[in-house]
Amino acid sequence: MKQHLNRFFQRTALALGAFLLMALFSTAALAAPADNNAMVRVVHASPVAGTVDVFVDGTALLPNFQFGTVTDYVPLAAGSHKIQVAPAGKGAGAAVITQDVTVQAGMLYTVAAVGNGSSDLGLQAFVDNNTVTNTMAKVRVYHLSPNAGPVNIAAGDKTVITGLTYKTASDYLTVPAGAYTFNVTATTVNATVPVPATLSANMVYSVFAVGLYNGDPALKFVVGTAKGSVVAGMPNTGNDPSIHTSNNETLPWIAGSVAAILLISAAAASRYAYTRRSN
Repeated sequence: MKQHLNRFFQRTALALGAFLLMALFSTAALAAPADNNAMVRVVHASPVAGTVDVFVDGTALLPNFQFGTVTDYVPLAAGSHKIQVAPAGKGAGAAVITQDVTVQAGMLYTVAAVGNGSSDLGLQAFVDNNTVTNTMAKVRVYHLSPNAGPVNIAAGDKTVITGLTYKTASDYLTVPAGAYTFNVTATTVNATVPVPATLSANMVYSVFAVGLYNGDPALKFVVGTAKGSVVAGMPNTGNDPSIHTSNNETLPWIAGSVAAILLISAAAASRYAYTRRSN
């Protein structure tokens, strides 16, 4: 009888182990994000590059991409990608910029083509964050003008950004919706340019300073907008938000099922022992 019971419990243990593995793998599958993409937008901020074609992993993504243009966010598979920027119509083989960019799933990026000469052309990537506090707006400034020098930015009489340098972006400013005039001052030349803006609630505004101070193409400010996310727990969502629910509720289900199997096993063992005694 003891030998039979040992075999019974061995079989029960194997069955229980198989069930646990199935349950855990099911939980892992549920926990995996449904979307393995990042969201990426591209900015043409190189004054010397002219109209270009942008290639991603050898495939044309943005034909005839003009200086000062900002795209919307588009999905891009997580991982490393080869990005090439070539004069329009010349093909990827004529690229003046070839650079690998790595993006992570669920993250939001701005990738800017920058540089003011053949020796410093390249890509500058920024990690974005489009969450907003409900009823508020967010503003971020990207300094992509190669000869403007450091800049200070004031909202009315209050300086809100100090010493922003080329190829960097400011922190986000969270402000109430409404009309503003942002005064951008290039400290090296002591020149101020007013940038009027009307900001709507739950929107994210990106202000790109591109072009050349007292040069051609001239310094200008290009504004990109994106709908903000006000959903808790989504720090990096943009134009294509995806809500991933928590899977903690699967754990009590597994625990309950394991308990049920143990109870059934115990009952079966007791019945088996009783039958053996009766015989």
